[in-house]
Amino acid sequence: MAKGHNYTRKLQFNQKTRKRIKDRDHGECIFCAMGYHMEYISGRIPGKEIMHFVPRSQMGLGIEENGALGCLEHHELLDNGNKGLRPEMLGRFEAYLRSFYPEWDKDKLVYRKYDF
Repeated sequence: MAKGHNYTRKLQFNQKTRKRIKDRDHGECIFCAMGYHMEYISGRIPGKEIMHFVPRSQMGLGIEENGALGCLEHHELLDNGNKGLRPEMLGRFEAYLRSFYPEWDKDKLVYRKYDF
């Protein structure tokens, strides 16, 4: 069995967390539900996935407070950032998460090996 980093599991959304996020978001892309820049959304790419607020590449944890459901096209807009929308999208994403988690804190969404 190949050895991987022990922290990588903490960065992934497990099945229970995925279900809680999908239920919380009513199975809808949070940005589509907001009607956010729908002119960029063609609907030709079906499917939804869980988006990280703090990306895995920045050690973002796979916890409910760090994720929301997104259609593939809005997720691409968020991750790619080639239209200059990333800062605004992150602001809306943060406001959305804060509406569910009043004590939401971006610093608590990042894996730190020695935090207990």
